[in-house]
Amino acid sequence: MTVPHPAPGEAPPRPWALLAELTHACPLHCPYCSNPLELARRSSELTAAEWADVLRQAAALGVVHTHLSGGEPLLRADLEQIVAAAESAGVYTQLVTSGTGLDEARLDALRAAGLRSVQLSVQHAEATANDRIAGRVSSFAAKERAAALVRAAGLPLGLNVVLHRDNLDAIGALVDLGVSWGVDRIELANTQFYGWGLLNRAALLPTREQLARARETVERCRERLAGEVELVWVVPDYFDGVAKPCMGGWGAVSLTVTPDGTALPCPAAASLPNLDPPNVRDRPLDWIWDHSPAFARYRGTDWMTGPCSTCPRREEDHGGCRCQSYALTGDPTRTDPACALSPDHHIIHTLTTPTAPPPRYVPRRPGAAPRPVP
Repeated sequence: MTVPHPAPGEAPPRPWALLAELTHACPLHCPYCSNPLELARRSSELTAAEWADVLRQAAALGVVHTHLSGGEPLLRADLEQIVAAAESAGVYTQLVTSGTGLDEARLDALRAAGLRSVQLSVQHAEATANDRIAGRVSSFAAKERAAALVRAAGLPLGLNVVLHRDNLDAIGALVDLGVSWGVDRIELANTQFYGWGLLNRAALLPTREQLARARETVERCRERLAGEVELVWVVPDYFDGVAKPCMGGWGAVSLTVTPDGTALPCPAAASLPNLDPPNVRDRPLDWIWDHSPAFARYRGTDWMTGPCSTCPRREEDHGGCRCQSYALTGDPTRTDPACALSPDHHIIHTLTTPTAPPPRYVPRRPGAAPRPVP
């Protein structure tokens, strides 16, 4: 998607989406999680009243859709109040959940508060493998129950699968699982290497042969399910030589608010040095979007260096991902190494040519991350 960038002195385009990270607490320990290694403490979380104010401001700014995410948002005892606040503000709500802790009474309360849809995560089509990757026994059974409850309630249901070395060969079975659970949409999202996913990159990276087989399987499934289930394939940008746009452009269509109120122009932006992101407890959301130096940092094309500055695709891919550029080169202004035109593209070749068996996962949990981060 190409998003027009503001000319000097003009206001940026209005956002339409908000990722509301209600908590970093989670009963699962998925190694690909994009949450930061320093997880926000429960004591620092925005209250329901503060989230209600954020949602009102977001609606006034132009936001029409919010993902209520985490961590696991069901761990918020006041989730119904937050859903009701979004409904009152006219913002469509989608619950992004592992399904753990969802029962009929909780779902009924959420639906009564105004919840519009549910996106359920699954780690593998086989229960034992799912539980091993998620780091929690019986999590697969909880997901299966949650899917049945959502369908019985008549809410739209999507399935999200983060793909990596450990489940990519099961992609056909994962699609079949979604069909059997009655989902409307299946998002097959190849791992994006931020946070815990970056820490576990060597263990998660698939082989080129795995990806080639998976693509073929996805195309066959699309032909078979055309008109029945929406099947989305989020491409793995480490392998294709094409940089992915940053969420439609840095601070262009979406914003993230973290559990402690930090506002970000993309979900992983907190990893960037010297960004000094604003907080919704200190500044109104319209100021954050329109005037914050953090949100303006990589908007448009004036910041671009190297091949990006003259590339005919610069208005389409926005120079690639700033967070990925920093993770791979230590410099967020460099051309994303995922792009074949990047002078740092050799880094990608090195990473995607494994020379040893992959290491074991570091499970996502407070205090589990070693230092320094690779």
